[in-house]
Amino acid sequence: MLQKLFGFDSSTMTLRKEVIGGITTFFTMAYILAVNPSILSAAGMDSGAVFTATCISSIVATLVMAVYAKLPFSLAPGMGLNAFFAYTVVLTMGYTWQFALTAVLIEGIIFILLTVTGLRKYIVNSIPLVLRRAISPGIGLFIAFVGLTNAGIITSSESTFVTLGNMHEASVLLSMFGILVTSVLLVRNVTGALLIGILVTTFVGIPLGITNYSGILSTPPSLEPVFWQFEFHNVFTADMVIVVLTFLFIDIFDTIGTLIGVSNRAGMMDDDGNVKNINQAFMADAVGTTAGAILGTSTVSVYVESASGVNVGGRSGLTSFTTAICFVAALLFAPLFLAIPAQATAAALIIVGVMMMYEIRKVDFSDYVTGIPCFICIVFMPLTSSISDGILMGVISYVLIHLCSGKIKDKDERNNMNWATILLAILFICRYAFL
Repeated sequence: MLQKLFGFDSSTMTLRKEVIGGITTFFTMAYILAVNPSILSAAGMDSGAVFTATCISSIVATLVMAVYAKLPFSLAPGMGLNAFFAYTVVLTMGYTWQFALTAVLIEGIIFILLTVTGLRKYIVNSIPLVLRRAISPGIGLFIAFVGLTNAGIITSSESTFVTLGNMHEASVLLSMFGILVTSVLLVRNVTGALLIGILVTTFVGIPLGITNYSGILSTPPSLEPVFWQFEFHNVFTADMVIVVLTFLFIDIFDTIGTLIGVSNRAGMMDDDGNVKNINQAFMADAVGTTAGAILGTSTVSVYVESASGVNVGGRSGLTSFTTAICFVAALLFAPLFLAIPAQATAAALIIVGVMMMYEIRKVDFSDYVTGIPCFICIVFMPLTSSISDGILMGVISYVLIHLCSGKIKDKDERNNMNWATILLAILFICRYAFL
């Protein structure tokens, strides 16, 4: 039954690791339950209703991933996309949040069409293999940077942009403690090291006043204030086209980058860099985004934190199914789940960042014609806080360097450019020029 439903292979997988992987993924991405309502409420949306919409949209999308794609990846309203929704579309451009939700709905429908026709898979295959191998370490640096900033170990600076945080603060010391505990457990090959590290750090944070425990059970807030709130009369306007295209560009390459990066780390890619069941995974993303818009939340996408579950042994849809069940529980146990502080999940993100650097050994940096674009792809992800920007800049530089140096053919034919790769680069340049 588990084989048929989730692709669980008892000869290479264990039930315990799949479940622990799903729980670990949930705890590392559970912050979205607190962050998403906070961000979207800035756009005027009801925070309680957004919390419920966030949970349900995550459940729907992750269940599709578990049963249809049979992959250990979880989905939820994407960070960055929710900020673009609230702070750019609504607060800066001056549109209503109903306008923004309409754009997300259109984006989801377009994604479903692109997935059914196979165009999204074709886009992935148009990215040269060496660049696909650079995506995983880039994501590793990105999520490690997120973990370090969440921990307070790295903070902003007016003179140097980033700097070392205050090492005397209790929150920073708690984060350092969490990193140490998780690292030691990992080195000693303790199953579920990341999850145990999160729980231990959470409990230690209680007497320090960092873990704010406020109860166990609560009734889920009503969806009514944000459910099916669309402005269909604005569908065929130029402004709607611009907003939808921007959502599309950000989401499609965030998802592609995450799927490739995490699949690389999990050993789920073949020698040609193809991801297992990638079209089904894209469908989970598309269905989640469409359902999320109807429910009342921003674009749903695959979470890079899925790497934490993969790194403790999650390999099948049973892992993502477990995460979906955790989201169901979160609807009723919201105070308990939201008590987990950022300092507790920071260690998991940092350690996963270390693990994802493994693929960098497959990039030959001595060959500058491919090494420079790969380096650009890797460093742009943490420096721009965007997986999609890293991929876009990597592809643009890859094409320009190859064309301008006259080296159209690569010693590895899997890295050769084709017309699709050149077309992608042109589209990416237009994205930066006009959107």
